Amino acid sequence: MTIAVFLTSLLAAMLLGVPIAYSLLLCGAALMWHLNMFDAQILAQNIIEGSNSFPLLAVPFFMLAGEVMNTGGLSRRIVNFALALVGHVRGGLGYVTIIAACILSALSGSAVADAAALTALLLPMMVRAGHDKARSGGLIAACGVIGPIIPPSIGFVIFGVAANVSVTKLFLAGIFPGIWLALGLWLTWWWTTRKEKLETPPRRSSAEVFQALREAGWALTLPLIIIVGLRMGVFTPTEAAVVAAVFAMFVAGVIYRELTWSQLYQTFEAAAKTTAVVMFLVAAAMVSAWLITVAQLPAQVVQLLSPLLDSPTLLMFAIMALVIVVGTAMDMTPTILILTPVLMPLVKAAGIDPVYFGVMFIINNSIGLVTPPVGTVLNAVAGVGRMKMDDVTRGVMPFMIVQFAVMFLMVLFPQLVMWPAKLLY
Repeated sequence: MTIAVFLTSLLAAMLLGVPIAYSLLLCGAALMWHLNMFDAQILAQNIIEGSNSFPLLAVPFFMLAGEVMNTGGLSRRIVNFALALVGHVRGGLGYVTIIAACILSALSGSAVADAAALTALLLPMMVRAGHDKARSGGLIAACGVIGPIIPPSIGFVIFGVAANVSVTKLFLAGIFPGIWLALGLWLTWWWTTRKEKLETPPRRSSAEVFQALREAGWALTLPLIIIVGLRMGVFTPTEAAVVAAVFAMFVAGVIYRELTWSQLYQTFEAAAKTTAVVMFLVAAAMVSAWLITVAQLPAQVVQLLSPLLDSPTLLMFAIMALVIVVGTAMDMTPTILILTPVLMPLVKAAGIDPVYFGVMFIINNSIGLVTPPVGTVLNAVAGVGRMKMDDVTRGVMPFMIVQFAVMFLMVLFPQLVMWPAKLLY
């Protein structure tokens, strides 16, 4: 009965068009009423405590780093460097998109920010070169999925807080899965464009490649600082977010001199607005998470799925299928906040490594950003690229299918995630 109250109240509020954060609060209130413990003070206290977390301080600073990166010229220089490397290859602009997405992922950790920047910079160039616009937009959207996987990742921060799992270990474990997804996109792009009639630009000289590397050098230094700093224990993920934001502002304002004082104010304002949305979601979800624990919902879910506990791989397949279905209708952050407290006891009971589960869970939620009909990244690409949503959806399909295939391959072979992760630990 408790599970029915939880699902019915949440889904009914969402179907009525209530914003996700308020739906979570209504769901929490319904659970409290069902458990005969309704108290407005408990609701308020859990909302405050939900956002009162040191690791969550990483969210606003990574948001700020992403905004500065796009405004201050870091994104453009990274794209120019990738163009100098592989722009002359047949279909090279697609490979440029994939390389740039991997580098930008190591700067911002936001799928929407990365996809918007790549769409503005590369989509017109891809269309002029003769690529199908829908396919190009689909590739850019699929590349945006890599943003929350390669560290730094806002998704990993939120999951780490909700599941009480080391954010540093999640960051390091996400590096190679992000690379595997990028390789899948690389092969898919090669296969889908092999028959297109394309115009390829001339090969850049060594001097031009070196010049592009020199201009992008400061931007390329940031991912190394973050990863090496985390690996050597120099700073925590939250401190890494501060380093990323300050370094990005220094490079954009002092080195590149493209970030003006007026733009800096607008950048802070944009980062603050996005952070407010995310943090309110987190705070509202913590109310439901606390009540889920009080109502012993995780124990009931474990009991329902107990036949699968003896087969961790089969259980992972079932969980991944569930997350795929949820991801078609819900954005990444609320999915993490709602499902994590329910699924983590099940994962621990089956003996699955929490870090491995966290990586796979975030990968699945990230792909959910390009699954219609909600698809936040699809909306971003369609808006910035001035495309129809249907065209972007059609273009992303082959890339999305390959990403799901790579994800399930990592379910079958967990060593693809954990073996390189343990080396990086």
